[in-house]
Amino acid sequence: MSAKATPQYTDWKHAVGSTLAYWYTLFLGWTTRIYWFKTNEAIQMEKEGKGLIYAIWHNQQLFLLYPYRGQKIAPLISKSSDGEYIARCLPKFGMLAVRGSTSRGGARALIHLLQAAREGYRPMLTPDGPRGPIYKVQSGILFLAKKTGFPIIPVGTALSHKIKVGSWDKMRVPLPFGKTALTYGKAVYVKDDADMSRAAKELEEQLNLTTDKSEWFVNKKHFDPTRA
Repeated sequence: MSAKATPQYTDWKHAVGSTLAYWYTLFLGWTTRIYWFKTNEAIQMEKEGKGLIYAIWHNQQLFLLYPYRGQKIAPLISKSSDGEYIARCLPKFGMLAVRGSTSRGGARALIHLLQAAREGYRPMLTPDGPRGPIYKVQSGILFLAKKTGFPIIPVGTALSHKIKVGSWDKMRVPLPFGKTALTYGKAVYVKDDADMSRAAKELEEQLNLTTDKSEWFVNKKHFDPTRA
């Protein structure tokens, strides 16, 4: 499987917009102080090259390309027009864009994620995307974890400099010259006989906890998902 993107939109708007997004992402990376807080378990698994699935809330995804650059990551990107901008940027950072979502192309996307996992890529999903409800884990990521046997690593992030967009997920748009924290939570394993509702709740709790810790670090304030 190649990391080269297959454009689904061929107009000049996406070509120019994705190029600008790429350079802005580099600029953000150069001007933002990045702090990692990883669990010993995750450090060991990453070091040994073991299979993992990264989970992050949908509104925290915009500042992930630079920190994970050069790694074999396979993010799930929606087939929407907005998703096209991100999908075109991913190969420039050495990542593989898997197109699809729970609402469009979900089954095919799962097949491609499984294939990517077999080829050494680590899937990265936003379990409350692409349409919410916000901070609620949907079943797709749990099913992927069960099929692959990979643990889910919850990743909570926070930005000191950002703009909140009035979208369903209150998307955070990163601004330069700030700092960001990426905090890993306890790995969530989904076995063949797992209680899926319990696994979803555990992942939600871990994602909220890691986001809480990241928010406290960069802003010295408590994160409450009900008010975010």
